[in-house]
Amino acid sequence: MLLTGRNLAKSYGPRRLFSGITLGLNEGERIGLIGVNGSGKSTLLRIFAGVEQPDEGELINRRGLRVGYVAQQEAFAPGKSCLDILADATDDHLDDHERHLQAQRLLDKLGFANAAATAESLSGGWRKRLAIACALAGQPDLLLMDEPTNHLDVEGIIWLEQLLAAAPFATLIVTHDRRFLESFANRIIELGRAYREGFLSHNGRYSDFLIKREEFLAAQQSQQQSLASGVRREIEWLKRGAKARTTKAKGRIERAGEMIDDLADLKSRNTQQGAARVDFTATGRQTRKLIQLKHVGKSLGGKPLFTDVSIVLSPGDKLALLGPNGSGKSTLIKVLAGELPPDRGEVFRADQLNVVVLDQHRQQLDPTLSLRRALSPAGDVLSFNGSSMHISGWAKRFLFRTEQLDLPVSELSGGEQARVLIARLMLRPADVLVLDEPTNDLDIATLEVLEQNLDEFPGALVLVTHDRFLMQRIDAEVLALDGRGGSAMFADLSQWESAGTTNPVRPTEKKSVIKPPATPSDAAAPAKKRLTWKEQKELEGIEPAIHAAEAQLADLHTRAADPTIIADHSKARIVYENLAAAQTEIERLYARWEELEAATR
Repeated sequence: MLLTGRNLAKSYGPRRLFSGITLGLNEGERIGLIGVNGSGKSTLLRIFAGVEQPDEGELINRRGLRVGYVAQQEAFAPGKSCLDILADATDDHLDDHERHLQAQRLLDKLGFANAAATAESLSGGWRKRLAIACALAGQPDLLLMDEPTNHLDVEGIIWLEQLLAAAPFATLIVTHDRRFLESFANRIIELGRAYREGFLSHNGRYSDFLIKREEFLAAQQSQQQSLASGVRREIEWLKRGAKARTTKAKGRIERAGEMIDDLADLKSRNTQQGAARVDFTATGRQTRKLIQLKHVGKSLGGKPLFTDVSIVLSPGDKLALLGPNGSGKSTLIKVLAGELPPDRGEVFRADQLNVVVLDQHRQQLDPTLSLRRALSPAGDVLSFNGSSMHISGWAKRFLFRTEQLDLPVSELSGGEQARVLIARLMLRPADVLVLDEPTNDLDIATLEVLEQNLDEFPGALVLVTHDRFLMQRIDAEVLALDGRGGSAMFADLSQWESAGTTNPVRPTEKKSVIKPPATPSDAAAPAKKRLTWKEQKELEGIEPAIHAAEAQLADLHTRAADPTIIADHSKARIVYENLAAAQTEIERLYARWEELEAATR
């Protein structure tokens, strides 16, 4: 056992986050910590990291335990280079030269191109990588991370998955990224009031946990029904005037009181908080072309972000933007919304177009406003979908309590601020809905509601997100940017993944990810004599084989995102095993294709 928390409790003012938590963390575990917003996940992580103290209970550490901690928001010394920051985090027993050597090796291993760059000059994703590097520099036995995927792009998340898969240390991560959970975790812990111990723990994949949780909650509901029947019988007995004249009667009265208390506790635990009720509204406009970009390019500080983007957005279209941090996704959003002009190319927008934008940096929120005014600027009565609603009912829809209405926005959690932004946007009917990282800080229950609403949204949707599960769920087309001016369209996320995430921009036709390594003139030339007859036949058949393998992979990705598959443990395991095998086969085919093509040049 690495670390044990015994009878931990924590409150903020009158609000109790959790109590009586007794939880142990073991060697070799990769734990995903989940729960609804406000359940205390980040607080529990800080207690385990030793940066916050519990109100009650104690921590018991293995002797000499080294704990690394990566907070949601990174804090680095201003003006210092990445190399110096990392050297400062390295073993104090080494001299300065050795610490800098170790720091440089770790930066190289993690893909940092410029060790002399200052932390403030880095994008959010690279700042997150630097924070992870600092935690790794201490050679931890246990690594704690709070929402590390929030600021990483999809490639960064895949990098983190690979890093953790080979890590010698145990890991506890707070995250709501379901694809990441499924890939990385071998144990899931959910904090919540539904559980007598304050949490539910299950060894296995996230998909296994979902089955376990449903079974547990169903059993708890059955227990409540059974106990309710017993309580009704005892109440009838008490109504008949039972008196504690004998020891037996006195004992039964006491047991009846205990049963009533147990039933109240079960009812409270079985009453789920639920999820915010998300319902973006569209104008219903059916203009065929809402926005059209023709050969649009944009540079920043002399650096080309994208040079030749051509897209058409119509009602019902769903487009996801992918690319490394700094590749121009947010800039392209501003061009689409009319906030920035393109450097080249043409942008056409329908007359009186309603574009509604959610900003990932939450600059649309005034932190000094009260929650009441943030949710309804014009007064305590607002209009939604043609009906009037009081602010208290509107707040309840987004899981806010009435006593929170006069709190300033600055005192709300990240998840609560995200729900405020969504609530504000829902009041504005949209032709085009543009969401920049809408899933940051949202709990899984709210994410599922958001997915359902976006899937059914009748207007055009443009989405920047690292949530691969969301992209698959709404079946969005993908526009991939490489940050060097290149871009390419893919039919969906599965096709982009099949094209190879190490080089996400591989120009393709929409219906195919195949692009032969040779030029058209080379492809038409006869094969060199170095290929045997058997190898020539293999070369001629390898492209159709890749098409077939990628079609199979796309089908498997679709099945892996199917909730009915996820809920069936045996089916889910088979699908994930087949996914890994299909991806391996595609990589083998591409490698063989390049090998045969090279022999013909």
